[in-house]
Amino acid sequence: MEILGYIAALIAAIAFAVLVIYLAKTLKAASRTLNDVASTLEGVEKQMQGITSETAELLSKTNHLAEDIGEKAQKLNTLVDGIEGIGDTVQSLNNSIRNVSNKVALSAEQHTEQTGQVLKWGSVILDLWKKKKQNEANEGASVPAVQPTEQPLPVKETSH
Repeated sequence: MEILGYIAALIAAIAFAVLVIYLAKTLKAASRTLNDVASTLEGVEKQMQGITSETAELLSKTNHLAEDIGEKAQKLNTLVDGIEGIGDTVQSLNNSIRNVSNKVALSAEQHTEQTGQVLKWGSVILDLWKKKKQNEANEGASVPAVQPTEQPLPVKETSH
């Protein structure tokens, strides 16, 4: 029976040795896997550092761009306000010109008869002055003068 104890111990030792060998192989494979994972994580960490620095730089540029856009928007608001003021001034000028034009037209309508009288008298005075000049020229040259036959133009009178 003792031999059976030795054989059982030998079988147990062999089984333990086989178990240890397979366990060692498994641990070596796990170790290689963990080493690969560690190197992969190192690569990811380096990439993350690069991404982080690029993100920080991009954020800085974005902030600078946002400030620049804000400044330009403020300048544009000032320009729009100026253009609005010019528009108001032009509108006011148009209204003033319209008012003056209306007043001139109204005054012309109100004084149409007087204007016609002035034109008639002006035409008569002009004819008299031409006759006088012609008479003076005729007296100096002893040539009979030709009398102008111009009549003043009739003025169209309008009713109010």
